[in-house]
Amino acid sequence: MIVAALTLVLSLPQAQYRDSAEVARLLAGLRTADAAVCQLAGRAIGNFGGFWRDDDDLPMPMPMPMPMPMPMPFAGPGVIMPPMPGFGWRRDMEPGVLGAFRAVLRDQNRCIRKIAARMIGSSRPTWAYDVFAALVRDADPGLRETGLLGLGELESPKSLGVLTGALRDRDPQVRGMAAWALGQLERIDALDPLSRALADEDPTVRRRAAWALGQLEDPRAIPALEGLFRDRSKEVREAAVWALAEIEDRAAVAPLARLARDPDPSVRRMAAWALGQVESADAVGALEPLVRDPARDVQYAALWALGEIESETGVEAAAAGLRDRDPEVRIVAAWALGEIESARAVRHLIPLLKDGDEDVRVAAVWALGQIESAEAIPALEAADRDESNSVRRAARWALGQIDDDRAVKVRVRPRVRSPG
Repeated sequence: MIVAALTLVLSLPQAQYRDSAEVARLLAGLRTADAAVCQLAGRAIGNFGGFWRDDDDLPMPMPMPMPMPMPMPFAGPGVIMPPMPGFGWRRDMEPGVLGAFRAVLRDQNRCIRKIAARMIGSSRPTWAYDVFAALVRDADPGLRETGLLGLGELESPKSLGVLTGALRDRDPQVRGMAAWALGQLERIDALDPLSRALADEDPTVRRRAAWALGQLEDPRAIPALEGLFRDRSKEVREAAVWALAEIEDRAAVAPLARLARDPDPSVRRMAAWALGQVESADAVGALEPLVRDPARDVQYAALWALGEIESETGVEAAAAGLRDRDPEVRIVAAWALGEIESARAVRHLIPLLKDGDEDVRVAAVWALGQIESAEAIPALEAADRDESNSVRRAARWALGQIDDDRAVKVRVRPRVRSPG
């Protein structure tokens, strides 16, 4: 049966499901399939991202810190990815197809109900709101959860009252779905009920409420989210940090700065990432000690954040990374100084042109080209005689940046090794 269901999933790109009979065949196959196969099918037919695990079945966009952005230079506009052929559902489904999904909204199989609610909600037929609202009033908590999922996909402003009321449901799965749906709605009216939901006894509800407040991007949520820093659930604490990063207000700098002193390196790393997302010069002081953190990932995140903030006040903090024993840290530090684009960084970068690591030298040359200070010309002219062809080409590019008369059309992209 699992093999047969997988065959159904793999056939999705070709099928396109133009009629209700085809949908019914698919759903009948999934009804008895392994849960993982059903979840895979749910992602495939609706092109829904995120995770569909049994304990956390909603897409939760939690971008983890990846402090190796290196939009490095001299390589033109970059790579343009072609459209990916494959899974996905047309938004303008035929009424009969929508009817086939509607018919299984009360199915005993939770995965089947989720697929149907998502497909109907994303297509937004005129009858969808009334159908989902009726499910929210059902005595079965599973059906109430399905109705809230559909309302979240529908994103209709008139569902605000229904969703806020569901935050008081006796079932934690229903409350968690209501919090997620309010985040989908992105209405400021939901700020107070979501803030109260941060005190819910269930960690999944607290985490989804924090995520939803991040979706609202309202600075008034900052004090309530700061209170989650002491939550016993790590996932809840991470959701609070993510939400503060989404809000992107300088008022979040102070609480995040305190979190940057946490004894757990993963917490310090995420705090540094969030400070970079906020992009306030007020964060430089909190990031400076993290550049010398004993955990390499924390160093990366702090230097990445300084590059994102692009404040001249961060030059000395980022320059400290140039003296690190790890060449990867020196590369990210050079990148950060190139992003800041301050002439004050030139004296720190010039010594790196004699670094023993070729990639470090290329990164330093790129940063000097970004800064475009004439002070760097003699050093770059010397780098044009480097034993490495990559360094020489980068030096010619950098000299062209500083002096248009020297401009050379080259395409160089320094190698940036991913952290191990």
